[in-house]
Amino acid sequence: MTARLAAVGLAALLAAGWARADDPPPAPPPAVAAEDAADGGSREERLRERWDRLSPEEKDRLRERWRRFQALPPERQAELRDNLARLRELPPDRRARLRQNWEAWQRLPEGERREIQERLHRFRELSPERRAQLRELVRRIVEAGPRERARYLENLRRWRDLSPEQRDRLRERWRERRRR
Repeated sequence: MTARLAAVGLAALLAAGWARADDPPPAPPPAVAAEDAADGGSREERLRERWDRLSPEEKDRLRERWRRFQALPPERQAELRDNLARLRELPPDRRARLRQNWEAWQRLPEGERREIQERLHRFRELSPERRAQLRELVRRIVEAGPRERARYLENLRRWRDLSPEQRDRLRERWRERRRR
């Protein structure tokens, strides 16, 4: 919960453009000011209230995140701001799914996260055609019934148990079948 509050606070601070946690926020853009007038409270007031509810430890963590953000190159800061703007434009249900995915990601052990990142990097290096093939395969697995999925996972386990030479022989046999 504290991590979520810190993330929300960081997003709020980034959106407000605060240089330091104690600095007053800049004036909101006209569209935000009009929105604030319509809902009866200013964004600045809501952000200040949210900040005031944080514990001293949460405020310290948020200040540290802000310092790290400010240390980033301007291009990376702009990229993060753009990502935040795109996130805010998403429908609430999509944002909720993204939040759930993020929380699930955070629960993974560091080793698993690192392995997933490495695999994603390798995936991005594949040709567009091969990426499309893999996406289709994953889609079919996800949509498969429990029996089919269990069969696939068992085949995957057996594949991983094979030696590199055995895998090469099987690949060659599959290629020969496809040629016929």
